[in-house]
Amino acid sequence: MNQIRLVTMLLAITIICASQPTTAQHSAVQQNPAYLPVAQANLPWWTPDIHDKLQIQFTDVPIDQSIAADVYDVDMFDTTADLVASLHSAGYRVLCYINVGAWEDWRPDKADFLPSVLGKDYAGWPGERWLDIRQIDVLGPIMQARFDLCKAKGFDGVEPDNTNGYLNDTGFNLTYQDQIIYNTWLAAEAHRRGLAIGLKNDTEQANDLVSVFDFSVTEGCLAEGWCADASVFVENAKPVFAIEYTDMMTAQQFLTTFCRQARALQLNAVLKHRNLDAWSQYCP
Repeated sequence: MNQIRLVTMLLAITIICASQPTTAQHSAVQQNPAYLPVAQANLPWWTPDIHDKLQIQFTDVPIDQSIAADVYDVDMFDTTADLVASLHSAGYRVLCYINVGAWEDWRPDKADFLPSVLGKDYAGWPGERWLDIRQIDVLGPIMQARFDLCKAKGFDGVEPDNTNGYLNDTGFNLTYQDQIIYNTWLAAEAHRRGLAIGLKNDTEQANDLVSVFDFSVTEGCLAEGWCADASVFVENAKPVFAIEYTDMMTAQQFLTTFCRQARALQLNAVLKHRNLDAWSQYCP
């Protein structure tokens, strides 16, 4: 057997082994043999520094590229590869926002979700319905395609929303362990593509998931008093991006009382309008 044929056989064996499902995914694969994880080894990925500042903008486009931040968080579907490249040229890292726990009726892939995975309406967010995260055989290929698009557009990482459905009235009997399995699967899929990924608001599971996520994103933890729940990320030299909103505190309150708390907890806090336009206020 010549050297080229030997290398080819070894490569084929490596790809087959990499495509085998984990224990957590085994039941999903049994239900749908066509569903398998991507057959590629983990790629190296960027991770944010514990002192990085986050700018998040979903509305009031075009994206304002003048904000003095280190990381930009923008919508994956609405953002072009050219804009990601432009943000990179300006010296920013870029996260793609993807809703992984709720269906949205305005997304281009909305028809890919089977009725069986669509739960109750997400209260307060018209056009959204909770997802049955236990059905990774159904949701897996959809989320993989979204992560592929995120990678293809040149993003550095993923900001996955609604990663704590088990705490909400979804219409499904979701458990703590269901959420752990799904969130761990999401992290693995991001890392296989060389993408960083954050844990969004699910601080109840921070101790169990800090080892597989690269940063934490919280909303309103300073105003509501639960930021310390994310401290395990700081203890592991991983940043906590604490997003606060002007309908929960004034700018003066943010700059005084809440920025003192953020510094004490080593959080990277930013005050935003609820509609997540370009305006941002950082701690001095």
